Amino acid sequence: MANGLKAARAARGWSQEKLIHEMRRFAEQRLLDVASPASLKVYISEWENGRRTITDRYAALLRPLLGVTDAELRGGAVAVATASAGGYDELLSRIDSASSLGQSMVQSFLDQTELLRTMDRQMGAAGLVDQMNGHLAALEDALTFAVLPGTRRPIAAALAGASTLAAWQALDAGAVERAWRRYELAKKAAQDAGSALYLAHAMGEQAYVLADAGRPLLAIELVRDAQRTRTEHQSPRLRAWLAAAEAELCAAAGVDMASDARAALERAEALLPEDGEARDPDMLSIFLDAGHLTRWRGNVLAKLGDEAAMHELYASLDNADPTFVRASAGVHCDLTQAHLARGELDQARAHIQKARLAANRTGSVRHRQRVELLTGRL
Repeated sequence: MANGLKAARAARGWSQEKLIHEMRRFAEQRLLDVASPASLKVYISEWENGRRTITDRYAALLRPLLGVTDAELRGGAVAVATASAGGYDELLSRIDSASSLGQSMVQSFLDQTELLRTMDRQMGAAGLVDQMNGHLAALEDALTFAVLPGTRRPIAAALAGASTLAAWQALDAGAVERAWRRYELAKKAAQDAGSALYLAHAMGEQAYVLADAGRPLLAIELVRDAQRTRTEHQSPRLRAWLAAAEAELCAAAGVDMASDARAALERAEALLPEDGEARDPDMLSIFLDAGHLTRWRGNVLAKLGDEAAMHELYASLDNADPTFVRASAGVHCDLTQAHLARGELDQARAHIQKARLAANRTGSVRHRQRVELLTGRL
């Protein structure tokens, strides 16, 4: 229990005083009653030292504030009370309920995922932990009791899309093990759905977990394997996305992979459909059009130390969708890196400040870590 809260607080670079301030601000915004600052200081110290149990009331406040699950907050598995089985009657009742799920109910699941995706990119993942967990639980429950393939496939596809979103949110919040498990769930659901698109996409995103964990070459192999996974069933936009992901991962791996990064980037540009659309109707998990690829190209070139990055990044900044708040943190980090490469410290400081603000606004631990690394170079 002690390590969970302390680790989540440390991941955000918050002191105990900062946590108290954020708890009270969060509570005031939602008209919740919390203890005085002096009492909260005692509570936090005792929570982190294992001398006091976090109550459900404070856990419900801390989870969305810190972007962690209940198990992560308390530092261990949470015992869940389950009702005793009512024999075959109850089992058959749940199977019948699952089999009667119509297209409208599956669409409701998809709509909920889309809402959570929109909220995530604008406000960040931290405050969505409980909603995301509940959404996944409902989808898993529906899939568990769906018997025939015709019933299972659409539910499994919905679960695959929701799981990749949940995994990316977990990675952004610094919960790497949760991210890995969510991607494994997404891959299994994609296989159950018979969807090459969702399977390849989950593999491509999962590669970022490996890269962040310090295994860049293994990450590159995984994203390349994703590109070889039933290629004939992948859409052009997904193939372009996977190629761009390979380019980014190769660029991050170092100068030895620079030529591979450029080749993958050229492949992404060639594969991207010129239809003016950002998403495929069957692959809503991916946003990729010419504007998004410009931002991605700038990211890759900045990592390679190429001066052409500057033009691409400023172009993407000028044409950026304002709803992609978290993505803006990445662009400002890339511009910081590009200006640093040219020795332009004043411009680099201006962009790192904007990156820090965007990362703090969305609660992105992943972007905050990059901000701190770049700050150390200023």
